[in-house]
Amino acid sequence: MKVGVITISDGAEIGVYKINPDELEMIRLELVRMADEMELHSIITTGGTGLSDRDVTPEATLSVIEKNVPGISEIMRVEGFKITPHAILSRGVCGIRKKSLIINLPGSTKAVEQGLKVILPCLTHAVEIMKGTAISHEPHK
Repeated sequence: MKVGVITISDGAEIGVYKINPDELEMIRLELVRMADEMELHSIITTGGTGLSDRDVTPEATLSVIEKNVPGISEIMRVEGFKITPHAILSRGVCGIRKKSLIINLPGSTKAVEQGLKVILPCLTHAVEIMKGTAISHEPHK
């Protein structure tokens, strides 16, 4: 599985991670590049999902996705709320562009860890469905 990670921050570029400023068009263009040109299976964004004027990651994501996948964002907020009531303030969205699943995570390291813990069990299956290679799985009881 090919995965891309974009950190949305007003900081500088460090290491091997792509760090974009909180600018709608720059985020949008990077999402399109990763989905269309790099053909990544999953693109995970961190940051820019809050309530400030500069938090525009959900808007950038909504402008490029072709299908919304609300269950992923919903379960991350529900499970996050069990740890902190602030989790419901995240406006992150998830959706599909071409064959790429785009997932917005909050900016804090702890929230990213918690969100990934919740969604990783279904991420491979989601990618397999998009690629048309999924094998039917029995639902959990």
